[in-house]
Amino acid sequence: MLVLAVLAAPLAVSFFSGLVPWRRSVGWLGCWAMVVVSACGAALATRVLHGSSVTTVDGALRVDALSAVMVVVVGLVGTLACWQSVRYLDAEIEAGRCSRRHASLYGVLVQAFLAAMLLAVLAANLALTWVAIEATTIATTFLVGHRGTRRALEASWKYIAICSVGIATAFLGTVLVYLAALHAGSHVHAPASLDWTSLVAESHHLDHGVMRLATALLVLGYGTKVGLAPMHSWLPDAHSQAPAPVSALMSGVLLTVAFYALLRFKAVADGALGPGFPRLLLVIVGLLSLVVAASLLIAQHDYKRMLAYSSIEHMGLIALGAAAGTPLAIAAVLLHVLGHGLTKAVLFLSSGEILSTEGTSEIGEVRALLARRPALGAVFGLALVALLGLPPFSLFVSELGMIRAEVEVGLGWAAGVALACMVVVFAAMTSHGRHLLLGPVGPGEHASRTPGIVVVPLVAALVACALFGMLAWPLAPLLRAAAKTVAL
Repeated sequence: MLVLAVLAAPLAVSFFSGLVPWRRSVGWLGCWAMVVVSACGAALATRVLHGSSVTTVDGALRVDALSAVMVVVVGLVGTLACWQSVRYLDAEIEAGRCSRRHASLYGVLVQAFLAAMLLAVLAANLALTWVAIEATTIATTFLVGHRGTRRALEASWKYIAICSVGIATAFLGTVLVYLAALHAGSHVHAPASLDWTSLVAESHHLDHGVMRLATALLVLGYGTKVGLAPMHSWLPDAHSQAPAPVSALMSGVLLTVAFYALLRFKAVADGALGPGFPRLLLVIVGLLSLVVAASLLIAQHDYKRMLAYSSIEHMGLIALGAAAGTPLAIAAVLLHVLGHGLTKAVLFLSSGEILSTEGTSEIGEVRALLARRPALGAVFGLALVALLGLPPFSLFVSELGMIRAEVEVGLGWAAGVALACMVVVFAAMTSHGRHLLLGPVGPGEHASRTPGIVVVPLVAALVACALFGMLAWPLAPLLRAAAKTVAL
């Protein structure tokens, strides 16, 4: 029942949102649906820690520790995004930029988007995971272009064009894995050929040549959705033009849901080919992503695009962590997924508030936020500190864990390159953040108060990130159990 409730909550709200014009009560209903998802995710995590995986709907849906972690991440980030969506839609309707019917469509698509991501991490069959990730592409294409401006529509077309190529490539890789499973004969039964537990258990019987090609296609295909270079170019345009709550969902969880699919396939590829070939592919795309992000962040002039390029950097970091593949590395990757999701949600949501009040996303035209808008500036500044991997926030702990694991498996050179890129990113984002946050109040200006409905949930998310960084409980047992499902 818990598994079905996770999917039923957003789907029910999506259906209801389509029946009535936009109302605040409908928006808050979507927020409560994500609270239910978070609670169910926590309950499922408790169950899998005290027993075996949870299976339902004739084996089509299955929850293990890794799935439970992802459900919790989607639920927490979804709660923040849905909370701020109420304020966003009210402001758009009041300004005359959005009708109530168009706002209802936004509510339908956001909840459908969340349901698709949840289905992707709950599916027992890797083909169903692919279908769910493709569904996220369809929903987010309309959400990216929700504002209806020329730049937003261009970004949505670019997003669907590039991601459709990527998801088609991932489909071809999935078909090749199915072909390898069929050719394994009696070792893998045809009805369960893409069931990930069956594939992992019998992966050593899969044809090496087919699996090499499939793995390369899957890394390239799902890597496009993750935002890994060289198929990353859709990401800064889409994230900078989408409404702030949508950007929070895309950066905070969509990228990592696609990476979740990569982790599942990597476990199969490791069993079939050994860790060498999948590790090489992930190191290449991980380092390339870090280099691209670092180089483009130096001269960035738009703070929303700055946050988008930072997402490419962090996806590169988790790709390197996954390349190491040890239980320590995967546990650190999952902690990074959680910390990055919450931190990036806070940054995009607060950047949406900055855009609303300042009227521009140009870094050069925004200044002295700490003096002019103290609460909003403090939230944005602390979230930036968390994103840069400084203690006591969880990204500091996860980055240390990934670097340690990489050194242990002989990837110390890759960790060194990553650290060099992180130094460049740190310097660039610190410089941009200094311009946004510091400075005196100008003549005739006075400090403005940011509503508590904006600040309180964002502060709560930052407090959670700090606690996850300082306290092992209750995450450590869950992360260890999740790591065992896909680690070497």
